[in-house]
Amino acid sequence: MKLENSFILAPGIGEKTEQKLWKNNVTHWDKVSQANVIGSSRRETLEGFLKKARKNLQVGNSYFFGDKLPNKSLWRAYRNFEENACFFDIETTGLDKSRNKVTTIAFHRNGETRTLVRGQNLTRENIQREISNSSMLVTFNGKKFDQPFLEHSFDLNIDTPHLDLMYPCKRIGLSGGLKKIEKRIGIDRDLEDVDGREAVRLWKKYENKNDEDALDKLVEYNGYDARNLQELAEIVHQRLESRFYRPHIKR
Repeated sequence: MKLENSFILAPGIGEKTEQKLWKNNVTHWDKVSQANVIGSSRRETLEGFLKKARKNLQVGNSYFFGDKLPNKSLWRAYRNFEENACFFDIETTGLDKSRNKVTTIAFHRNGETRTLVRGQNLTRENIQREISNSSMLVTFNGKKFDQPFLEHSFDLNIDTPHLDLMYPCKRIGLSGGLKKIEKRIGIDRDLEDVDGREAVRLWKKYENKNDEDALDKLVEYNGYDARNLQELAEIVHQRLESRFYRPHIKR
């Protein structure tokens, strides 16, 4: 499912109306002229909005769609912007953003993973560059943890469309932490002995004893968190599409 199959981003179109359109074979923006199930005035308004939406999609303006889509439906924009989506995850010395610090951040985009390390290349400018070069941010519990932590610690204002997979996971019955969900749906990961607490210990070993092996293990662990988000996003998108879109279209 892509943005072009969605109508709820338009003013005055709710889920019930959208489903009615789908059931009457209006499953793409190009078919709106055939939408006899809504009034002519409403259809003209919808066509006017979609003209603007097409222009924004053509130039890759993900911000436009981030503002228009309801939060729970942002997953629909993933296919349109997945090529330049940034899967990221942070490691910290604790859970309190006012007292603790960010140690590493892994950014995974276009098949490559880059990790920023405190005291080396973890700077406000480098974080801002990674975010600015992304059409969409993808995290797990990032809206409550990663994003606020970064904004507080580095004086950032992050407004890039942000798909937090924790919420769509819950919509398809996948609850719990990231690693629990990964095991449940068959996503493999090395370093199963490392968790958030161990990540803190690894950082302390590096910081206090200059243990490069500990840092390497932490960076590898952080990288897995970011990379596995892409596989999770694929699975979540497929299941959401099967549940919320496919049942309403003719076959």
